[in-house]
Amino acid sequence: MSEVLTINYDKKPCYDIVFDTNFESLSSYVSELGFEGRKILIVTDSNVKPLYAEEVSKVLCKVSDNLFTYEIPAGEENKNLDQIYKIYAFLIENHFDRHDLLIALGGGVVGDMTGFTASTYLRGIAYIQVPTTLLAQTDSSIGGKTGVDYNGYKNMVGAFYMPRLVYTNISTLNTLSDRQFASGFAEVMKHGLIKDQNFYSWLIENMYEISDKDPEVTMEMVKHSCEIKKAVVEKDPTEKGDRALLNFGHTLGHAIEKSKEFKLYHGECVALGCVAAAFISWKKELISMEEYYEIRDMFVPFNLPISIENVNADEVIELTKSDKKADSNKIRFILLKGIGKAFISTDVSEDEMRKALEEIIYIENND
Repeated sequence: MSEVLTINYDKKPCYDIVFDTNFESLSSYVSELGFEGRKILIVTDSNVKPLYAEEVSKVLCKVSDNLFTYEIPAGEENKNLDQIYKIYAFLIENHFDRHDLLIALGGGVVGDMTGFTASTYLRGIAYIQVPTTLLAQTDSSIGGKTGVDYNGYKNMVGAFYMPRLVYTNISTLNTLSDRQFASGFAEVMKHGLIKDQNFYSWLIENMYEISDKDPEVTMEMVKHSCEIKKAVVEKDPTEKGDRALLNFGHTLGHAIEKSKEFKLYHGECVALGCVAAAFISWKKELISMEEYYEIRDMFVPFNLPISIENVNADEVIELTKSDKKADSNKIRFILLKGIGKAFISTDVSEDEMRKALEEIIYIENND
């Protein structure tokens, strides 16, 4: 039996997040939304297509005979306008109109690209998120952020455009590598750190069950993480204020990600960024030394990095200046007053960022 969480804007229902353990009920939701008989394009990538595209197509055959699948190359390096233009061409060649539907089947890259395509094709076409990674299920599929990278800068071209549905089949997490699962978990941990100390403690208490992908614990983790994001995005759908709290760990994390040419996973860079932000919070006497070290060390048992090699601190700082979170040449940095108590700061200096980066950059001692 599916469980449902509804995202509301202006106190009105906007779209549902469905939690299930298979894809079977996806067809009924698509039908209820009014897409029976319409053209449906499943956008997926080269990793996910062989795993789930056929299964999802069989389910959607109950709704429409006009099914198409479009495959993009997997990887952040392919999240660009060139790939978007190719999707536009496919839609035009197959005569998709405003009443048809796109479905994003995959992780955050597929979701962001499909959403951006939907927001701009014919000035707006409906889309549904079907996230298959932990990162996408708990973070990127929710809230309507869409976009692509430009010249390696993360999400510089994009739009806020809400999906008609988010359909989360948690059984897809079983096909993730341990590294991919850990990458997604960084966003889950972030949600606890910024908004919910009890959830943060629950994650630590259920460390082994989470690592083993225990179905009941995993479902509870995904749902609660989505509830935290729901509360934030409902209050601030277009990031005018509190939604920026979700960027905890992302300012330096995105810069590290670009500096390493996307060789590290997004969540790994977010974990490093969270450690750096917690370090700055400690040095500003906002949290205690003990709190900082606990935050830092708790990433380790979840297989996330807390240090990095071969990174130049000055290069990373320079990259933050081109981040989309900059505001009048000031970086909106997310800091902590305690676990579960994040706030927006605009007074983090380059020197403070440099010291935080020096804390996480590992330099081998050859003495």
